[in-house]
Amino acid sequence: MNLTRSNSLLPVPSGTLQISELPKPFKSFDEAPIKLSLIIPTYKEAANVQTIVDQLSSLLDEALPQAYELIIVDDNSPDDTWKIAQELMPKYPQLQVMRRVNERGLSSAVIRGWQASRGEVLGVIDADLQHPPELLLKLWGEIQRGGDMAVASRHVDGGGVSDWSIVRRFLSRGAQILGLIILPGVIGRVSDPMSGYFMVRRKCIIGQRLNPLGYKILIEVLARGRVPWIGEVGYVFQERQEGESKVTSKQYVDYLRHLIRLRFSLGPVGRLLRFGLVGFSGVFIDMIVLYLLSDPTTLGLPLTRSKIIASELAIINNFLWNDFWTFGDIARRQPGKRQRLKRLLKFNMICFGGLILNVLLLNLLFNIFGINRYVANLIAIAAVTLWNFWLNMKLSWRVTDLQK
Repeated sequence: MNLTRSNSLLPVPSGTLQISELPKPFKSFDEAPIKLSLIIPTYKEAANVQTIVDQLSSLLDEALPQAYELIIVDDNSPDDTWKIAQELMPKYPQLQVMRRVNERGLSSAVIRGWQASRGEVLGVIDADLQHPPELLLKLWGEIQRGGDMAVASRHVDGGGVSDWSIVRRFLSRGAQILGLIILPGVIGRVSDPMSGYFMVRRKCIIGQRLNPLGYKILIEVLARGRVPWIGEVGYVFQERQEGESKVTSKQYVDYLRHLIRLRFSLGPVGRLLRFGLVGFSGVFIDMIVLYLLSDPTTLGLPLTRSKIIASELAIINNFLWNDFWTFGDIARRQPGKRQRLKRLLKFNMICFGGLILNVLLLNLLFNIFGINRYVANLIAIAAVTLWNFWLNMKLSWRVTDLQK
């Protein structure tokens, strides 16, 4: 087949999964802005791809003539879904196709499609026809009313599932309840956080470093984006007519891992949990090094000297993990050896101050208030952990530095 410019494949974006602003100006003065970029992630959807493209094009040609684009992102399907979609491009001028060879996964496919898009509003729909295409116009209506996001939901008026077994219904609701327990501030924002059919304004996720896991891209967008106004539209989830289901037990495991990862990464509570875990690893470093240096059966060095070396190695361990993990998002935007050394020195001073505070609190609780020495030590450690975390967030990894 001789490919012309009109049906060449879109290049696959690389690098971090971040959405950029639209380029200005547009490619030509005659080129109208794209209002909606709708991504259709595919894998082994050869039987459905022509039908979904035809139905979506018919709807959007009338609602948004020449102001939309359809982008199929295929993960190198063995049934040549990408090739079938590519052959449709001359008939559907708003259609583009991306073939990914080195990456896999629905969520990352959606984001790669958004990265290559030109739309002011970004959307996603499954290719298997389980998401009714005609609902697009209602979702678009919510955006037109001022919504920052419009979500197709099975759990509002007009929503439901067609032929699900009791077990599948139980698993779906159970997953949602689990999400509300682990990540209530995110999952509770919509009635159907498991939905894979939605639109969001580009401005809501520009510059956000997305890190999805599994199929639930909506949760990632809700968690990391800035989405004040959300509209929901009810729909009935249909059974697949062609092809095979991609849902496996692995998807439930990925969903749980995604929730936990977001819980650890969002806001001061997530940072504090990571800071505490890193500190716990430092305790092991301190104890092991102290033993190796000071124990009579090993090197037998003086206790004070051994403790200083052990503490410093534990501090360096903690700094490296905190710089990479706890405050990694901030550290990556403050690159350079000089900046890292500056953070290390501050971290060292704060930890030294925390050590002094720990000793003072321990003596106060034990000698003045008569609290059991081990209970007093735990209270002192907890208080100093909070103190160290707060000071490091304000001084070692200063959020205000990001504005420089």
